Amino acid sequence: MDLTSALQRLANYRARNSRASRQIFETGVVVFRNDALHKLGDDSWEFLESLALAAVDVGRIDVAEACLKHLSTKFPESPRVQCLEGILKEATDGAETALSFYQKLLEAEPSNAAVWKRQISVLRKLSRIEHAVEELSKFVDTFYTDVEAWLELADLYASHHHRYTLALQSLSHVLLLAPQNPFYVLQAAETAYTAEDIPLAIRFFLMTIEMTGNGDEEPPVPTGITVRAWYGIELSAARLEADPKLATSSPSETRPLEYMGQLRQLAQDVLKAAQADQQGAESQASSTWLRR
Repeated sequence: MDLTSALQRLANYRARNSRASRQIFETGVVVFRNDALHKLGDDSWEFLESLALAAVDVGRIDVAEACLKHLSTKFPESPRVQCLEGILKEATDGAETALSFYQKLLEAEPSNAAVWKRQISVLRKLSRIEHAVEELSKFVDTFYTDVEAWLELADLYASHHHRYTLALQSLSHVLLLAPQNPFYVLQAAETAYTAEDIPLAIRFFLMTIEMTGNGDEEPPVPTGITVRAWYGIELSAARLEADPKLATSSPSETRPLEYMGQLRQLAQDVLKAAQADQQGAESQASSTWLRR
C-alpha cells in the first residue's frame, strides 16, 4: 500500500469513527514507518492514539509503545495519554498492575473520567463486581450525562446480580439523556419484561414501535428492532393471559392496558406479515442467484 492510499484510508476510518483494528493497524503502520506524521497535521496526535489502540488489539506492543512515546513527549500530563499508558499496561503487565496504576492516577486527580472508566473496566475484568458497581455509581453521580456509564451500570446490575429493578432505574436515566434512541427504549422494555413488570414492558415496546415503525403501511410490515418490539408485545400479552396477577402487580405501578386481547392479535398478524415478507425476500434472492 502506498502512502497516499494509506492517508486516504485513515481519513475514511476517522470520518466513520471506526475501530477496525486490523485495518487501521495495517494502514497506519505505512504512515508511521514512512515518517509521514507531518502530512496529517493536527490530526497526527489522534492518529497516533488510534494506531496505538489498534496495535494493542492486534498484539503489536512494539508499535503501541512507539506511538505512546511520541504522545508522552508532546503531552506529558494528558489524561488521554495516561489512559493509553494504562491500556498498554493491561496488555503487558496484567490487570492488577494496571489497576494499581489507575488508582495512583485517581489519587492525584480524582476527576479524571477516562482513567476512572478504565479502572471500572479492569475491576469488572477481575470479577470484582461489587467494587465495580460502587465505583460506577460514584462515577455517574459525578458525570451524570455519561450515557455509556449508565448503560454499563444497568448491564452490571442485570447480568451479574439479576437486580433488574436497579437496572431499570439506570435505564430510566439513559432515557432522560437520550430520549430519541429506540434501542435504549427496547432495552428498557426487555429489562422490564425480565423483571416481570409486564405493564411497563408493554408501554416501552409500544414506544419502540411508535419510534421505529412505518405508520403509513397497511398492514404494517415491520423490520429490524420493530419486529423485536412486536415480538415483545406478543410475549407480554401471552404472559398476562397465563398469569393475570402480573397485570396488577407492576413494581412501577404502571396501569395495564384494557385491550390486550386485540393488541396480541395485532402483534400476531404483524409478525406473520413480517415472516411472509422475509420469506418472500429470501425466495427472490435465491431466484436471482440461480439465474446468474
